[in-house]
Amino acid sequence: MLKFLGIRDFVIVSSLELSFSAGFTALTGETGAGKSILVDAVSLALGERGDSGMVRNGCERAEITAEFDISGLPLMQRWLCEQGLEGDEGVCLLRRVIDSGGRSRGFINGRSATLQQLRDVGERMLDIHGQHAHQSLLRSDAQRSLLDGYAGIEAETQRVADCYREWQSLKKRRISLSENVEAVAAERELLQFQRNELESLGFSMASWKALQEDHARLAHATSLIETAAFGIDTLSEADNACLAQINSLTARLRESMTHDKSLGEILNLLESAKAEIQEAVYELRHFHQRLDPDPQLLLEKEQRIQDVMDAARKNRVPPEDLDMVLHRIVDRLKELGGNADLDELERQEKVAQLNYKTEAEKLTAGRKRAADKLAREITAALQTLAMQGGSFSVKLLPMTEGNANGLEEVDFQVAANTGLPPRSLAKVASGGELSRISLAIQVAASKVASVPTLIFDEVDSGIGGRVAEIVGKLLKQLGKDFQVLCVTHLPQVAANADHHWCVSKAIVAGATLSNIKVLEGDQRVEEIARMLGGVKITETTRKHAAEMLNTAY
Repeated sequence: MLKFLGIRDFVIVSSLELSFSAGFTALTGETGAGKSILVDAVSLALGERGDSGMVRNGCERAEITAEFDISGLPLMQRWLCEQGLEGDEGVCLLRRVIDSGGRSRGFINGRSATLQQLRDVGERMLDIHGQHAHQSLLRSDAQRSLLDGYAGIEAETQRVADCYREWQSLKKRRISLSENVEAVAAERELLQFQRNELESLGFSMASWKALQEDHARLAHATSLIETAAFGIDTLSEADNACLAQINSLTARLRESMTHDKSLGEILNLLESAKAEIQEAVYELRHFHQRLDPDPQLLLEKEQRIQDVMDAARKNRVPPEDLDMVLHRIVDRLKELGGNADLDELERQEKVAQLNYKTEAEKLTAGRKRAADKLAREITAALQTLAMQGGSFSVKLLPMTEGNANGLEEVDFQVAANTGLPPRSLAKVASGGELSRISLAIQVAASKVASVPTLIFDEVDSGIGGRVAEIVGKLLKQLGKDFQVLCVTHLPQVAANADHHWCVSKAIVAGATLSNIKVLEGDQRVEEIARMLGGVKITETTRKHAAEMLNTAY
């Protein structure tokens, strides 16, 4: 509930601090005294748009501070924590500042806040009913919540929301998986084609090196044969071949050793060289015999090399990395596995959809029963609020597929007079009618309302006498469950209030200023008498005022 309101340099208010209590508080005063300034100030604190015209003339800024007791509002406390705007335990402090240039700043529990965050707080804490309505009852979601609360079917509402979320989650997974299956199938097909190509190539690093060597040998076979033949001739076959020369030299050295034994070491070296040359001749002959300048085989080797190079180019890697590419493809194919089976997921989705529809239909039935009862109660209340012949109805508008809130939207509709077609509550033109309709709704649904504080601005517009007294009693009744503030010009309404404030204005130092004071005892009698009798107040009027107050209590 609202505990404190501080107003500084706002319109015609210099400085004002108000402490609020539970129950029904009436706010009265002369026309033009500024009764609605309090409502405007609260609206500003709750995120309504402001401008430089709200700053008192000659001042730098206007400042509104509102303190709410939220100790009994766990959802409000949780929202503040989620937003990082928590403050002292059980307290929500709002502050709004508008400077003379029109710049606006908002704060929640001392932290900077957006206007939307201020509005979110306002929607959870307070409703203002009047021609300048800041009220949740015009919103379809609030109407739905009020109907569900009135019907006592919040648990069913939660089940429907849970079923819907489960259905949508399965549906999303199924769609995602279906799209993924097509993509996976395409990827698998490409990878399998690439794998087949590489496996049919039969590539390995060992075979690649051998292929390159074979190709080089075949490509230069004629030159190699000539080189081998030349080597054989030079070392062994020619007339002056190396071996023949060495043989002649070793024979002469052997003869000379009879004269000098030291030639034996040289002879040994030559014998060793002779053996090495003979081994080389043997290998050259073997090499010469193996060489085969086969053009067809050379073409085959060249084609094989071309195949490897093509595969490397296609996979954008050097030939040496083709083995790694194949291993990577095989590993990816293992990751992709087989085709995903959608049948089970589709079955689960259908079951979830059926569960949602079943629960939503139960919710619809509960809403229909409550809608008729609520409509009758509010219609009956309208007859006592100067809206004879008016009717109220709760329409359930079917939706094509439904959503987390069920299969229908809830629309409060009203016909202000007999013979008029019902229209959505949000389209009711008269502010006075809207206020009284809202009052009737709040009274009928008082046990399930979601906000603790209700402000009614001129709910008694266009009524008087017996109806005014009925409105006063309705507000007093509403004050038993809520904190109710009402701006009124009717003594019948003010007399029923638990608390009475009076707004007055005066000229101070050439400036018009507004002030509010709490009325008690004789002061309250005097104010009720003023509201009854006008400019001249007689003893009879005072007695009538006192009687009204006594009757109200």
